[in-house]
Amino acid sequence: MTFTFRPVDPAADAVLLHSWVSAARARFWGMVSATVQDVVEEYTRIAGSGHHQAFLGLDGGVPAFLMERYRPEESPLASVYNVQPGDTGMHLLVAAPAGPSIPGYTTCVMQSVMAHLFEDPGTARVVVEPDSRNHKIHLLNQRVGFRASGLVTLPAVEQAPGCTETHQPETGQPETSQPETRKEALLSFCTRADFLATLTPILAANAAETVGEQR
Repeated sequence: MTFTFRPVDPAADAVLLHSWVSAARARFWGMVSATVQDVVEEYTRIAGSGHHQAFLGLDGGVPAFLMERYRPEESPLASVYNVQPGDTGMHLLVAAPAGPSIPGYTTCVMQSVMAHLFEDPGTARVVVEPDSRNHKIHLLNQRVGFRASGLVTLPAVEQAPGCTETHQPETGQPETSQPETRKEALLSFCTRADFLATLTPILAANAAETVGEQR
């Protein structure tokens, strides 16, 4: 597996991204009922924000995941914790596999994302705020060194206009309801040292060397 990153092209990537974000498995992304045009508009807004960037993660040149990087001080997080210099926010969505699932694949993706973020010498720690019901991502976060700080209440992830469909956390099956107005999130942090401590000695040495080259 060889992962690389490139910026999202809102128009050219919209159909692909729509197929990912509108899937029931991506319900916590908040765009299950979005249209392709909604996706174009959302990622055009992100690209023009100046404080939020979206990247496609490529596995051997093939799109495999979506990663967003943002400045917490420019986000709703600024109202729920004391943002520190060097904090970098991150969102991650891994696409469904095209073939049989590969054990440990998502962990490899997450390790690649973390290493990529820490390539920036200005990044001291990575901040995430997944939905409190998203237990799978909590386990993945712990695996790469995140430490939970506690539950915080944030505005709900924005839905496409007119969206009134939510999904049951256990089954992913749609149910009719009003859109959620708040998100209960598990605020978690990962320092460079905590991330490196989760890697094998060889991976940790490679990651530390990559970081050093960027200084």
